[in-house]
Order: sequence, then structure tokens, then C-alpha cells
Amino acid sequence: MRPVPLFEPTNRLKISGLLAVLIWGVAALKTFANGFGLSDQDAFATARGEAFVATADNPSAIYYNPAGITQIEGSNVRMGIYAIDYHISFKPPSGQANTGHTYNEQDNFAAIPQFFYTCSPTNLPMSFGLGIYSPFGGNMSWPQDTGFRSVALSGKLTYVTINPVVAWKISPSLSIAAGLMVNYVDMSLEQGLLRFPKPFANYFRFTGDGWSVGYNLGARWQPLEKLSFGASFRSPAKVTLDGRTQIAYPGIANSQTSAHTDFTFPMSVIGGVSYRPTPKWNLEFDANYTDWSSFDSTTIHQANPPAPFHPDVPVTLDWQASWMYEFGVTRYFDNGWHVSGGYVFNENSVPDKYYTPLAADMDRHFFSLGAGRKGKTFDFDVAYQFGYGPTHTVSDSKPSSTPGFITGQNADGKYSFNSQAVIVSVGMHF
Repeated sequence: MRPVPLFEPTNRLKISGLLAVLIWGVAALKTFANGFGLSDQDAFATARGEAFVATADNPSAIYYNPAGITQIEGSNVRMGIYAIDYHISFKPPSGQANTGHTYNEQDNFAAIPQFFYTCSPTNLPMSFGLGIYSPFGGNMSWPQDTGFRSVALSGKLTYVTINPVVAWKISPSLSIAAGLMVNYVDMSLEQGLLRFPKPFANYFRFTGDGWSVGYNLGARWQPLEKLSFGASFRSPAKVTLDGRTQIAYPGIANSQTSAHTDFTFPMSVIGGVSYRPTPKWNLEFDANYTDWSSFDSTTIHQANPPAPFHPDVPVTLDWQASWMYEFGVTRYFDNGWHVSGGYVFNENSVPDKYYTPLAADMDRHFFSLGAGRKGKTFDFDVAYQFGYGPTHTVSDSKPSSTPGFITGQNADGKYSFNSQAVIVSVGMHF
């Protein structure tokens, strides 16, 4: 097979079309999925319970394990969208005036796109790739009468990563890779300053955005035809969010001032093993460690807030590292067809001590099924995912910031979660 030049004339129209998809993808990231970590970046991987680090045989390997792109010949593009309908509910603890009432988080649907491109020249032991995706994101909004109004009302996070990678096939059985992650982050947070929104308007809002840089690494080793190992690493990335705060409070006119704060998004390490007893079957188990302890504490620094508000607003999070355990199986058929199933157990990362309803995290279970076909020019995958979080009871929690201490409110209560999602991915080889 001859090399496939990236910019040869026959590919220019295709590439211009891909640029249009990129523009659509970045715009579509104005919608969000629930939760901070978004590990669903490809329909085939999701159908396998995200157990893909040792398989990594389509362009989404740029996210899962960039070393895997050395398995892909020629030029390839793969794009998709993850659509999720999710429901988080809250029941206040006994003894409160609203005991017995169930509150539902008000943002229930999101759609997140992905784009991946790879090129493997035939005269080099190197492969190149570019991914644009959202590894983190969230949109949470609660009613005003939950009983934790001064702890949290709403939060939004947009996180877009542009990820060029280079992979090197050192030997027929071993590949390594490295990439640069350029991240754009946009965040907004809101909480009440009093227990009730009326008769006096009262709230504190922060909005800010910024850029950060990190890197990712990958390795894939297949010592035997039936056995392969994979590992990937995503570095932490510190971002300074520059923006403003808005304050409304009785006796104080609506005030705005410039502000900034810092967050360090977590590093993650994934390791896995794939076993293929026959060419028709692929079983894989992965373990994914994410160091959420980088979300320890931060301070929102305000330039000129109205008296009596202090310029520095401390926020305590005290999150903890957690694991995801992923298992998947794929059965391959003739003519390129395949079906997959998978399971993920996702540990809680938010301790009760400073529990925040803006994450509403808990142990969660995800079950998935999917099917697809890989053809000579086009391929596709479709997966369905069901998520379930058993009721998590929070007690003796403390608010993360000052207003909750002043009003005596906290995030105590019972939280539950369920979701249904569909993810579709399509690919083209040229």
C-alpha cells in the first residue's frame, strides 16, 4: 500500500468537510453531561464498558490509549455524539420543614460530540492523530427551596480538549505514544446568601474561563496473538479562570467586580489487559485511577467587592481519589459485524464532610450493550447505556463556603441517580 499524503488533492474536499464538523463540534459543547468526568468518548468503547485501553483499535484511541493508533492504516476519521438523559433526586433529612419532599435536579439532557483523526504513513513506523473532545463537563441546577440554597444552587462546566498525538511502533508487538492536551475551560457557580430567595434578592455568582496545557502518554504491548496489555496516563492541568463575581444582597445594589480562581483538573492512569481466546472474541478488563484530590481547596479572589464582603472567598472541596473498574466483551461476526456488552463500577469521589450538590456524586453502576459494523470505507457503532446510583445518605456535612455557615444550611439528605444514554460513532477510511 502506498503512503496516503494528508494534503493530496483527492483528500482536500474531505478535509474541508471535516473542518465543518470540527466547528459544529466545538459549538455543540455548549451543552453538558451530568458529572465531572466524561469517559464516554466512543460508541464501541462504551458498549464494552469503556474497557478499551488494551484494544485501542480505532481513532478514539487518541483519548483511551494513543499508542493504539499504530494499528490503524492510512487516514481515518471518526466522530460521534453521546446523548444522555439523567435524573438526580434529593430528599431532605428528617426534622426539616420540607422532610418527605423529593427534589429533582432541573437539567436532565445533554449531548456531547467527539472528533478524532489519524494518519499512518506506510513508509514510517509512526502514526499521527488529532482529537477534539470533552473529558470533563457538567450542568447542575437545583430548585430554590431544597434546604441547601446557601450551599449550592447551580453550576456549569465546559471543558474542551484539543489533543494532537504522535505514536511510534518500536517493534511489531510494542508501541508508545505521547500527546499535547490544550484545554479550554469555562465555569460558572451560583449559591444563595440567605436561606430564602424572597422577599430580598440575594445570590453570589462566579463566572470565568481560561486555558491550560497538559499531556497524555500511552503504551500498548501484544506479546502474543491472544494477549495484549495497554496503559495510558493523562497529566493534571492547572487552569486560572479569569472572570467576574456578581453579588445581590439586601441593602446593596447589584454589584459586579473582576475575579479569578485556580483549579487543577486531575491526572488519571488506566491499565488493562485484553484476551482473545479466538479471533471471534475479545474480553478486556481495565482499572482507571483518577486523582480527584487535586480538588482540595481554592479561593475566589475579587478585585473590589462591596462592603462588607471580603475580597477573598475560600472554598473547601476536599475530594478524594477514586477508581473505575471496567469490563467488556465483543463477539465478532462475518462481514465486519460485531456486538458488545460491558459493565463499569464508578467509585464516589466526594466525601460527606464537604459534600456538594453540584456534583451529587455517589457509587454508580453502568451497564451497556452495542453493535456495529466495520467496512472497507465506512464503519459505525451504536451503544445503549443504563446508569444507576444506589441511594447515598449524607450526614454531618459542612458547607464548602461561608454563606452556608452563616445560614446554618448544609447538604445533608439522600441522593439518588439514574440515567439512560445512547452514543453513536461513525468512521471513514481514506
